[in-house]
Amino acid sequence: MWMETLKQYIQNQSQWMIHADADGRGFFLKDEQESFMRKKQMYTDRNAFIVNNQANGSVLRTTETEDKIHVDYLVHYSFLIKHGFDFYVEEMSQERRAIFFQDGEMKSDEPANAEGNYRELPKIERENKSIAPTKGGYDRLAAVRYAERWWNTYNPAYKSFENDCTNYISQSIHAGGIPMTPQSIKSKGWWMRNNSWSYSWSVANALRWYLSGSKSSLQAQEKSAAHLLLPGDVICYDFDGDGHYQHTTIVVAKDPSGEPLVNAHTTNSRMRYWGYEDSTAYTKRIQYKFFHIL
Repeated sequence: MWMETLKQYIQNQSQWMIHADADGRGFFLKDEQESFMRKKQMYTDRNAFIVNNQANGSVLRTTETEDKIHVDYLVHYSFLIKHGFDFYVEEMSQERRAIFFQDGEMKSDEPANAEGNYRELPKIERENKSIAPTKGGYDRLAAVRYAERWWNTYNPAYKSFENDCTNYISQSIHAGGIPMTPQSIKSKGWWMRNNSWSYSWSVANALRWYLSGSKSSLQAQEKSAAHLLLPGDVICYDFDGDGHYQHTTIVVAKDPSGEPLVNAHTTNSRMRYWGYEDSTAYTKRIQYKFFHIL
C-alpha cells in the first residue's frame, strides 16, 4: 500500500515542479520548496524555462517497525530546458527517506544527505587500481567525459564518500591527465591510493586552498567571473560566506549565454546552472572561487 502512495507522491512532485499551483509539495521541506522556487526564478532571469520534466523513483531498502515502515529510495529528476532557441537536459538524482504508517499513509519525507556534509559511504567492492590519466597535459574533453560517465554513480576504482563532491571532481581532473602528487601525510599533496587520501583530494575547503597556491602538477589560475571558465574547470562554493568552502563542481558545458553548466556529486547533478541558487544550502552570503585548470 505504501508503494502506491510513494508513486503518487513522486508523480505529484513532478507536476508541482512544472505547475506551481499543482498539489505536489506534500512533505517537501520548506527549504526544498524555496530552493525550487529559486530555480524557476533563476531560469526566468536567464531567459530560460522548464519545458517538461520526468521523475522516477526506485526503492533502495525498507525497514519495518511495529507501527511504521521506513523506506530509503532514489529519485531521479530530468528537466528539459529551453534557453533561447536551444534545448538541453538538466538532471538530478537524490536519495531520500520516507516514513509510512502501516496503513500506507506517508508520515514524512526528506533528503538522506545534504550538500555540505562529509561522511564516508559504506565500503563497496573496488578494483585495486585507479583510472590512468591521459598523457600530454590537461585533456579537458577527457575530464568532461569522465564527469559525464560517473555523474550519477561511483567509480569502484576509488573510495566513495556520502559527501562525494570533491572526490568526484578530483577523479575527473585526474582522468584529464593531471597526475597525483603522493605524500606521506594527508595535509600535503593531491592524491588517493589504497585506503588513504589527501585532504585536498576529498575535502572541498582543502581543494580550494590547494588550487590557490599549488606549484605541483595540479595548478590553477583564479578567474574573476564564471563565464571566463572552460569545460574541465572548477568552481568552489562557500554557501555561508564565512570563508569555509563546502562544495565543488566541474564545468561540463556552457549555456547559450556563455555561462557554465556543471556536474556534481552529493546531490548528484548534471548540466546544472553554476550559481547553485537552487541548492537548499544556498544563502545570500554565498561566495565562489572560479579556477581555470592549467
